[in-house]
Amino acid sequence: MTEPLLQLRNLRVTFPGPRGPVQVVHGVSFDLGRERLGIVGESGSGKSLTGRSLLRLLKHPAKVETDRLIFDGIDLNALSEKQMRNIRGARISMVMQDPKFSLNPVMTIGTQIAEALRVHENLPRTEVKTRVRAMLDQVRIDDPDRVMKLYPHEVSGGMGQRVMIAMMLIPQPDVLIADEPTSALDVSVQAQVLDLIDTMIVGNGMALILISHDLELVARYCDRVLVMHRGRVVEELEAGQLHAATHPYTKGLLAAVPRMDETRKVLPVMDRDMEYDQ
Repeated sequence: MTEPLLQLRNLRVTFPGPRGPVQVVHGVSFDLGRERLGIVGESGSGKSLTGRSLLRLLKHPAKVETDRLIFDGIDLNALSEKQMRNIRGARISMVMQDPKFSLNPVMTIGTQIAEALRVHENLPRTEVKTRVRAMLDQVRIDDPDRVMKLYPHEVSGGMGQRVMIAMMLIPQPDVLIADEPTSALDVSVQAQVLDLIDTMIVGNGMALILISHDLELVARYCDRVLVMHRGRVVEELEAGQLHAATHPYTKGLLAAVPRMDETRKVLPVMDRDMEYDQ
């Protein structure tokens, strides 16, 4: 049996609080092959913290503990910070939520994408420029030479998100973590960006972790889904079987989604007093 590309066991994330330590992620475990895995749940369920923990991006005062964090046979917990920087971007990349806050406002688009390549590869300047131009073309940006000279404030939200995707994919990583990659975009642009990510993931044989609060979106683009609530995984199922979920929390989320043929006068809401994670 083939070993999974990524193995995570018993992830715990704790922050200090006025009344003592507060654990916000409780024992999250999963394996990831070269597949598309969705992690869904409400805001505050621990989705983004889980994604950032995989890259060891959470620093003091956060306390991150795992029993096992293995990527392609490498124990990530045993790596120094310098060694971990060779993994981030080059082999595991992460697209953050909003390009307005993720792109450097004083660097041109071309310089930022080139930097993502130069950090991990020693290439001649002409080849770097060629790769950047080709990457912008792959993410369906017209006139790459013009866009390379622009600053982040000069591009739209949809184009900024495509630039972020280009930055993360140009080193050709094995795993892409996409954290709410379309949260700041309108519906039509969301579909374009997600179709783009899907095409590049499948075409390059990469693995994807798609973090989202949108169950319908995850069901469409992923192979498998983890449902998180209050820092715990409460259900795991195939994306195509999402509507056959059995856990009360997952069923509650699905019931609260409005439908195109909506006939209900009032949408159901989650019962906050129910202990869904038990």
